[in-house]
Amino acid sequence: MSAAGDGDVAATQPSIQHHLCVFGGGTPSLAPPSTIAAVLETVTKHAGLRGDAEVTLEVNPTPVGVAKLADFVLAGVNRFSIGLQSLRDEDLRVLGRDHDSQHALRTVEEARRLCPGHVSVDVIFGRPGQSLACWEGELQELLLVCDDHVSLYQLTLERGTHLFKQVHSGELSLPGEDIMACMYESARRILEERGFLQYEVSNFARRGAVSSHNMGYWRAGQYLGVGPGAHGRFVPRGEGGVCREARTLTLEPDVWMREVQRWGHGTRRRAELSHTELLEEVLVMGLRLTEGISHQHWKQFSPGLDLQQVMGVSAELQELQERGLLILDHRGLRCSWEGLAVLDSLLPPLLSELQAHAHAQGAVGRTTGSE
Repeated sequence: MSAAGDGDVAATQPSIQHHLCVFGGGTPSLAPPSTIAAVLETVTKHAGLRGDAEVTLEVNPTPVGVAKLADFVLAGVNRFSIGLQSLRDEDLRVLGRDHDSQHALRTVEEARRLCPGHVSVDVIFGRPGQSLACWEGELQELLLVCDDHVSLYQLTLERGTHLFKQVHSGELSLPGEDIMACMYESARRILEERGFLQYEVSNFARRGAVSSHNMGYWRAGQYLGVGPGAHGRFVPRGEGGVCREARTLTLEPDVWMREVQRWGHGTRRRAELSHTELLEEVLVMGLRLTEGISHQHWKQFSPGLDLQQVMGVSAELQELQERGLLILDHRGLRCSWEGLAVLDSLLPPLLSELQAHAHAQGAVGRTTGSE
């Protein structure tokens, strides 16, 4: 690891011991395995990475990537997340990927050999020209070769990309919203039939292969972001009164490295979250999970404002419960099967209700961050 990265970790270490490490944000599998080993050594030294930590590496399924998987395991990686995206070569070309379906399948096979039960694949639906029948067939094909974790994502067009221009010029067309909704519902049903339990909006696992880092995000856990463009949420060490900070690091790699070498860190922005902002994150992220937000979990962040007080009195929220989209009971607050599919439409009234109650309670101070 470079001296810059070493300094960035040391400068931003929070006051907790880490139980997972994720190499993501692009194509980290392009890095030499020796670099991954050096990073893990530095994280262990400065941030207390546990010996049994989940160490995930995002992998681009190219011939170069698959050839290095065994060395990544020797470096300390014990879980792979493979950006498979599609099993259709034509669609991979449209998406601008630099691998084909055979490369993807070989990568999955080798990763499963090295880390059985600890391999995830990412798949994109809603691709240009994709039909519901084609999507269902592709998913069934994928389930013949995948491991125990699948992540499904609806295609998002990124401004400035060639695909964005093709779609907006009319050269390519995406499936309609109704078709995309059917694709998502069909995928949920197919995965359930094959033993995969949905534990989050986009994530499915069988045989207990739930991703620890995914659960950490959605349960509003603390995490340290290191490297160009990284984000973090944690209580800084030695800053007792601080609730929790949101940190954003410099995006440009060369600028980030110069800043770390000069200042000892590459942090571009530090923002202390108010109590209300923290509760908003707990709500938005927690409702992505099928387990939702338990009363006990909520009280860790808001001992003076319980879920029943916030969500149990609004007529609008009671209507959502009557429509079978939202459940508030002795377990806590969560979406129903139907509600999870339309979560984005449920969040605005929930956030409005939270903000109104927080304002009334004067909940604008600080609270202790929860791991």
